[in-house]
Amino acid sequence: MVGVAGGPQPPLPPADGRDTGALPCAALDSAIGDVMNGLADGRADGRIDGFGDAPEPPRSPRRADRPAVPSSVPPSVPPSVPPSVPPPAAPSPEQLAHAQRLGGIGWSQWDLVTGETSWSEHMYAIFGRNTAQGPVRLDDLPALAEPADRPALAGVVSRVVDRVDDPGAGSGEPVHAEFRVRGDDGVRNLRVVLEPAATMVHGVIQDITARREAERIVAESQRQLLEVRELAEEERHVTLALRDAILPQPGASISLPYARISVRYVPAEKSASLGGDWYEAAPLPGGRMFLAVGDVSGHGLPAMAEMAQLRHALVGLTMTTASPDLLLAWLNALVLNRLDDTTATVVCGYFDPPTRLFTWAQAGHLAPILVRHGVAEQLTPPHGVVLGAVSGQPYGVAEIRLEPGDLLLMFTDGLIERRSRDISEGLALTLKAAGAIARHGDGLDAGLDGLIEEIGGPNPEDDTCLLAVDVLE
Repeated sequence: MVGVAGGPQPPLPPADGRDTGALPCAALDSAIGDVMNGLADGRADGRIDGFGDAPEPPRSPRRADRPAVPSSVPPSVPPSVPPSVPPPAAPSPEQLAHAQRLGGIGWSQWDLVTGETSWSEHMYAIFGRNTAQGPVRLDDLPALAEPADRPALAGVVSRVVDRVDDPGAGSGEPVHAEFRVRGDDGVRNLRVVLEPAATMVHGVIQDITARREAERIVAESQRQLLEVRELAEEERHVTLALRDAILPQPGASISLPYARISVRYVPAEKSASLGGDWYEAAPLPGGRMFLAVGDVSGHGLPAMAEMAQLRHALVGLTMTTASPDLLLAWLNALVLNRLDDTTATVVCGYFDPPTRLFTWAQAGHLAPILVRHGVAEQLTPPHGVVLGAVSGQPYGVAEIRLEPGDLLLMFTDGLIERRSRDISEGLALTLKAAGAIARHGDGLDAGLDGLIEEIGGPNPEDDTCLLAVDVLE
């Protein structure tokens, strides 16, 4: 779309009827010099590209810069008089033509009385026009533009011609416009400044195609980034909704005659790190309690969906009353055959209230922590490989008889792992904090919250799942 704006511009000299290929006046020479400076430092000050203030005049040398007066200078010559500074040399036509090419700038003059038109050499390159065709009259300039831009450009040309005919209209200020032309190399974006002067119109045109293309690329990148953010936020909402539908509330607790079970599920601080951590605490026919904690590799909605399949499958398999090692063998076969490129870790077992026997197995998962008489230690894990790694590997099983007052902690690696510390350091902090839970005066729930805070708070990179079983009399 063609825009119009005003602003002072350097005047051009009268046409001489010849195409010199260079700018014929010092003011416009200065303008091109300013364009080159602007292109060098990447500034965009809102004015027409390539036009700014005239170059600063040469300053006189400071006293420290002045050359020392030789001792041979007669005393009659005042030493304080600086030597004369020669004026700067005017740029050659070749230098001006080179500046036009670098800045993508061309100039033109239209004499509205004689009809004479003069174009600089680079004007032909800007419009993709052969020099043998000669310059284009001002009235014919809109015909070079794209059809959609012609009416607006014609209006701009008409306005500047009116100012020539009536010097009082607009006080001779230049008119700015932007339009497009089509050449052999595609569509180009041009910016023009038309300035009325006596019976003539001076024009300067700059090719700003590269700038507009860069702006388009930036705008497209911003649009794509916004779409990615919106999709990520939408996926986060779906992931959270799915997690809430699958898992009980993060602070859920179950009170039984023989035990109190409390759960802490702490999502990762970074929304992109929401993963597939899960837990299960379900009573079974016959009075036994099935306990499990697991972690599916990956993050986001895919990991959450795979977690749901594994958790539901494992809960369904417990109805067979099979031992924990056999449950994991079946679950491993499911991962290998139904969940491509997926791995997961699980620790699970049965707690039998009458005997207080905890029978458990693990698949590449961290072993539970047992707190007894205020001392915390990690149980020795039976053999077990990660789910989805290999087939045909047997899983071991272990047993431990719990005592009244014991506290059993099952957890995912998000509890102890941090980027800023070694996993052994995190485990040591967890054991120390777990040993102090029994001394916490506000009960098991407050003790678990204190444990998470003491070992560093929520993990910014991964979810944390903690299941605690407090054995009662």
